[in-house]
Amino acid sequence: MTRTPRGTLLLVLAVVVVVAGAGWGVSTLLRSPADEAAARKPPRPSLVTATVERRKLVSTIVVSSTLEYGSPYPVSLAGVVGGGDATQRATRAPRPGMLTEGAVVMEVNGRPVFVFSGKVPMHRGIVPGTRGDDVRQLQKALRRLGHRAPVTGVFDQATIAAVSRFYAKRDYEAQQPTLELRQKRDDLRRAVRSAQEVLATERKALDQGMDVLPLKVRLANARRDLEEAGQALDSARAQERTIEDEAEVEAAESAVRAAEEKLLAAEQELAQARTTPTPAPTPAPGPGAPAGPPADTRLLELRVANARADSAAARSALERVLEEAGVARDRRLAELGRSVRLAREAVAAAEQTLRQARQLSPTKLKVANAQRDLAAARALLAEFSRTYGPTIPPGEIVFLPRLPARLHKATVKAGEPADKPIATVTSSTFVVSGSVDAAEAERLKTGLNATIETEAGKTVPGTVTSLGGRDTKGAVPVMITPASMKGLKKLAGAPVTARVTIGATDQEVLVVPAAAVVTAADGRARVQVEIAPDRTKEVEVRTGLAADGAVEVTGDLKPGDLVVINSA
Repeated sequence: MTRTPRGTLLLVLAVVVVVAGAGWGVSTLLRSPADEAAARKPPRPSLVTATVERRKLVSTIVVSSTLEYGSPYPVSLAGVVGGGDATQRATRAPRPGMLTEGAVVMEVNGRPVFVFSGKVPMHRGIVPGTRGDDVRQLQKALRRLGHRAPVTGVFDQATIAAVSRFYAKRDYEAQQPTLELRQKRDDLRRAVRSAQEVLATERKALDQGMDVLPLKVRLANARRDLEEAGQALDSARAQERTIEDEAEVEAAESAVRAAEEKLLAAEQELAQARTTPTPAPTPAPGPGAPAGPPADTRLLELRVANARADSAAARSALERVLEEAGVARDRRLAELGRSVRLAREAVAAAEQTLRQARQLSPTKLKVANAQRDLAAARALLAEFSRTYGPTIPPGEIVFLPRLPARLHKATVKAGEPADKPIATVTSSTFVVSGSVDAAEAERLKTGLNATIETEAGKTVPGTVTSLGGRDTKGAVPVMITPASMKGLKKLAGAPVTARVTIGATDQEVLVVPAAAVVTAADGRARVQVEIAPDRTKEVEVRTGLAADGAVEVTGDLKPGDLVVINSA
């Protein structure tokens, strides 16, 4: 059979392939011991590296927590509600919800239990006259609610009136004294009246005794004499002169006026005579007739002199009369004053005599005993009255540290005794409650920012608000308060994750894995930087903030460099 060139070529190629395959198979079966050992040796390990990055670094501590209302606080009643000794039974149970100041938490035996804001817990009944910080914070609460009350720390009548108005505004009546207290007050009042009647009877018997009655009459007369003497003295002091003195003064003043009139008339007559010449004898007819001689005024001058003397004498007489009237008045006042003093002495003597007679009288002892009985009865009534009136029973007010609050859970139902905790209240805001181990707690402090993440992925900023003490397991409680409650109210009791920021860089920094930093024997930190395949160099660095397995470094590095994490 004739073969073509193409067929011959294909045949040759097939033979070559078969021969080569057979040679390879033989060579794999026929290896030397050195080749066999080299084949079994593990490959040379390669370097594990990480890239140097530039980014902001934030250090956080993760707190696995629960979202819940904050500050749980068990509420109990400080004592009985209302008056009397009836069994304390809830007639209206507490209801979950918000509590504001002045709200009614529940009813016990039909009486209300109010809630107020205050740090001093209710620990006693408040009765009229009670003093203390609990009364002061009650007064402040009443003022916040618009009821005027003095902030004195004393449960006085003004505060009682404010409490009564507060109760009435909420359709209740402030607790009034019980029937037993009212009966006791009536008994004390009757005791006072009886003591007064006994004292009056004994005093009457003492005053009507034969050894006392005349002395009482003498004392009454002495007092009347004293009154009359005093009136006479007052009348004399108000009157300048007596009627007789007034008449003498008026006569003297009249004489002065008459003398002055005579003096004036004489002076006028003398003056006229001196200015009017005496007429001369009839002259001969013709010019130049001589004038007559001057008038003779000696008689007129004598009259003037006498009138002046009479006037001076009249004035002297008036002054003498006035002086005598003044002396007479002083004498009368002295005599009347002496009469008043004598009357006072007579009254004092009569009183002393009567007092001595009463003290010596056998009835005196009865009067003294009656007086002591009356004083004792009045003292008992006064002491009882200081605490009598509207009161606040110890169980009718609950002071909570902060309001508004949320009544989270009621622990007593209607019809049950109210002698145990009645409810648990919380604050009206959510908190994240969790714990961390003691080592991480040392890095935390209040005021640090946090991020709260719910299971649905919602994040809310928050703040660390408190750190507790280490418990028996070495954990430290942490409380974080969200910045906003929006969208969280339906998640009460749900688990959340909180990340507390304990440090952060202000800007982007060089970051390497913490495993790439090695501290040498000299205490300096270094990293190995890959400069070529399987070739490295050491670079000294300074470390900064560490977070999430990475650490801030500064040194001869740049972003993109490869640092060795570990090597074989």
